[in-house]
Amino acid sequence: MSTTNFEFLDALGQIARDKGISVDTLLDALANALVAAYKRLPDSAEEAVVTIDPDSGEIRVYGQELDIEGNVVREWDDTPEDFGRIAAQTAKQVIMQRIREVERDMKYDEYAGREGDIVTGIVQQTDNRYTLLDLGKVEALLPQAEQVPYERYDHGTRLKAYIVEVRKTTKGPQIVVSRTHPGLVKRLFELEVPEISTGVVEIRAAAREPGHRTKIAVWSNDPHVDPVGACVGARGSRVRMVTNELRGERIDVIPYSDDPIELIQNALAPARVREVRLDDTTGTATVIVNDYQLSLAIGKEGQNARLAARLTGWRIDIKSETQLEEEEAGLDGQEWAEGEWITDEDGNQVWKPAEGGEALSAAEYATAAVEEAASAETEVASEETVEVVVEEPVAEEASGEASEGEA
Repeated sequence: MSTTNFEFLDALGQIARDKGISVDTLLDALANALVAAYKRLPDSAEEAVVTIDPDSGEIRVYGQELDIEGNVVREWDDTPEDFGRIAAQTAKQVIMQRIREVERDMKYDEYAGREGDIVTGIVQQTDNRYTLLDLGKVEALLPQAEQVPYERYDHGTRLKAYIVEVRKTTKGPQIVVSRTHPGLVKRLFELEVPEISTGVVEIRAAAREPGHRTKIAVWSNDPHVDPVGACVGARGSRVRMVTNELRGERIDVIPYSDDPIELIQNALAPARVREVRLDDTTGTATVIVNDYQLSLAIGKEGQNARLAARLTGWRIDIKSETQLEEEEAGLDGQEWAEGEWITDEDGNQVWKPAEGGEALSAAEYATAAVEEAASAETEVASEETVEVVVEEPVAEEASGEASEGEA
């Protein structure tokens, strides 16, 4: 096609502008496709190159002869007479294909490296395996493993999610998001708390049981800014926004501390801790609380203690004052009737025997333990007394015989 083709160039330029693709990129893709189309023609050269004049749109095909090392030793114009028709058909296919490839690359580049960001999508489809979120230009995949138990994702619902992975596929980027990742809580607080987005307040640690409860430890780089107050907001407005997005998940905001003892005490809130004993060799923290604070420190099914352990990085062993006194008195190794500590209607800790019977308060339980220990000591003393008493009649009999002899 030796004649100029300004209409072709104008159309190419318009497509390039609309799709955000450079004209040179489209011309290179078209030239490569035309080489493949030329080689399918009969009597075509084994090696060829196609040139497209960017000013006139003129397309020429040059056959080439190469030596053993791949250098061009001869080149000639081998443009077919009807190559213009072939070029027009090929151009349409190549341009559309290249546009799709570039759009896929642009979408991937937009989300590549965004792992850890938060996105907002609309639920498009959901089943037992995954849920699809429409992010606008692309769709995000929310696998079942990244879904919060008992959360329902109804069609058309607007949802925020945390990007955990961006994969490049032949059909475009595949974005995997999560609703269970602790990072989701951090990003939601960044959206609601300006002090976090500006760096004045930092979230130093986070522990989460999705759908139930989350603990975050916050730190302020400005001594005049209260990190907990900044995150909670006036009358709890800021933390309430995060809780609503997480559909009622409870969030505890505690102050971070470099002192592990203070951090552990804060992490076990709302329970009040009396004492913390650290064992650096085992990484265990023994926490002592008042008897009536034991269940609060442990939490429902141990949830409060588990989250505190994850937040602080210490293995936490919680004991009541009564349990500690028993251990220090040497009563911990004794056998006791089976049972469990429960909270009665008044909110007090009581010991409920497994075999039934009346529940004991912490004070009654401690008194019973002391009485049991005293009873055991009495039995031992009684056995020793019996041995002494057995010997006394023998001594009296010997004394009697001696008296008779003297008489």
